[in-house]
Amino acid sequence: MGVTVYRRMLAYVRPYRLRLLLAMLFMIFVSSFRGAIAFLVKPALDDIFINKDVTRLAIIPALVLGAYLIRGVSEFAQSYLMQGVGQRVIRDIRDHLYRHMQSLSLSFYMKHPTGVLMSRVTNDVGIMQGAVTEAVTGLIKDVFSALFLVGVIFYRDWRMALVGLVALPLAIWPIARFGQKLRRTSIRTQEVTGGLTSHLQETISGAKLVKSFGAEEYEVDRFATRNAKLFRLSMKVVKVQAMTSPLSEMFAGVGAAAVIFYGGYSVVNGQSTPGNFFSFMTALFMLYAPVKSLSRINNVIQQGIAAAGRVFEVLDTLPDVEERKDALSLEGIEHGIEFDHVDFRYSEEGENVLKDITFRVSPGTLAAIVGSSGAGKTTLVDLLPRFYDPQSGAIRIDGTDIRDVSLSSLRSLIGIVSQHTILFNDTLRNNIAYGMPGASMERIEEAARRANAHPFIIRMPEGYQTVIGEQGLKLSGGERQRVAIARAILKDAPILILDEATSALDTESESVVQEALEQLMLGRTTFVIAHRLSTVRNADTILVVEEGRIVESGAHEELLAGETRYRSFYLKQFEERKSGAEIRPGTA
Repeated sequence: MGVTVYRRMLAYVRPYRLRLLLAMLFMIFVSSFRGAIAFLVKPALDDIFINKDVTRLAIIPALVLGAYLIRGVSEFAQSYLMQGVGQRVIRDIRDHLYRHMQSLSLSFYMKHPTGVLMSRVTNDVGIMQGAVTEAVTGLIKDVFSALFLVGVIFYRDWRMALVGLVALPLAIWPIARFGQKLRRTSIRTQEVTGGLTSHLQETISGAKLVKSFGAEEYEVDRFATRNAKLFRLSMKVVKVQAMTSPLSEMFAGVGAAAVIFYGGYSVVNGQSTPGNFFSFMTALFMLYAPVKSLSRINNVIQQGIAAAGRVFEVLDTLPDVEERKDALSLEGIEHGIEFDHVDFRYSEEGENVLKDITFRVSPGTLAAIVGSSGAGKTTLVDLLPRFYDPQSGAIRIDGTDIRDVSLSSLRSLIGIVSQHTILFNDTLRNNIAYGMPGASMERIEEAARRANAHPFIIRMPEGYQTVIGEQGLKLSGGERQRVAIARAILKDAPILILDEATSALDTESESVVQEALEQLMLGRTTFVIAHRLSTVRNADTILVVEEGRIVESGAHEELLAGETRYRSFYLKQFEERKSGAEIRPGTA
């Protein structure tokens, strides 16, 4: 599993293999000159300090200096090139991940909290960088360093080399022993980090709600609990990382002690020279450094594999709503929209939210959808732009099943204004022209005028260039709705969905927004979900939805004429408005 994930992660390196090969070449230079430095210890000690050779005194220091200079330049070059490859790879993975997330259906976002997804794009991909760059760099450099240094110690004394390498398998043992444990702990750490990010996102964006309920201490306690859990898991990672290197070093010390005893015995008995012994010892101690480094690299790789597993889990998720390869392009609407025996449920094991939905809407007409909360009204209109696909039945525009047309052409025909207006922390101009960056300023202002938004926009500090804050917090509810309506007017789509677009507004704001909506609805095929039935009296067709079924349909006067569910809704709202009007300040 881990090898497969790592191989898949390294596949992102392929476009940069020339840079990687060049970096590897410089790594080999670094490793070879590390061996050269160890090799020069013998002539330095024997020829200069013992034999007092003046000629060697001039040459060997220059060789040592040259070796260090070339090694330094090579180390800079390989580090710069390798880090560049790593940064490019991480950029590509982030782009790929974000692009894939944008292609996924709404059901994916319902299952995964925003903060968790943010953590995968930022934190998990960032951890992968270490496994791609630091680990690859370290592996190549340390393996080649080890090979060159092993060559030096065998060249100096092959018997003493065998004694010194006896402890090498023991030094490698902690690397394998703690690797799996570290990966499991890293997975849990990243999951908790995702939960912590999600908590931060929710409480920061919902700061007004937190403060209005005096829940600051409650949220602080919740955060502290999750933070403490993250701390405990992080300390487990720290413990494993802290234990691996000392254990490797301790076992390496066994080999070093054996070599000192055997080598010292050889020098004392005249079988070897001090220069040969110290050259051997220098190479041996330098050899244990890359072996010890492998434990750290293994830790980085295990953490990277854990992070990559979470990233690839998202990349392997397929959208529930897929576009057919031979999808048609839908140009407009001429003959109407038809729902034909549509059934829908959010999950395979769940119950149907919509049941046998059948109706037809002619082009340029207004269809109102009313009913109790939770009846399935919003779900019904969400099927039209293919946010979800029905399990059975079909939805057709001009006789063509919407599953046979491209998503881009289908959604270009639909404008949506909902109760929960989505605005971005950007300028008013860019929010109105969202999805239409090439729109001229004249068209944007015209759309704002028709939406009754232009008067308040020009009073803003920087007019259309005013940044409105996250979710448009600098605007009132009515102003946010008018910006959303201006956006829909600018899009100029022939099909319009209004999902309780005025239900959260006060009477004064509602009248202004309603006027803007009437401008927006002119000449369009419109679906209106309305809580206030007084706003749908002029609808061409009213669909009454209860428990996922259309129980009644017809015009306002027609539905009021009999003992209908619509009539009971209407009379109940009428009585509520009448009783509300009778209550005056100071009399309640």
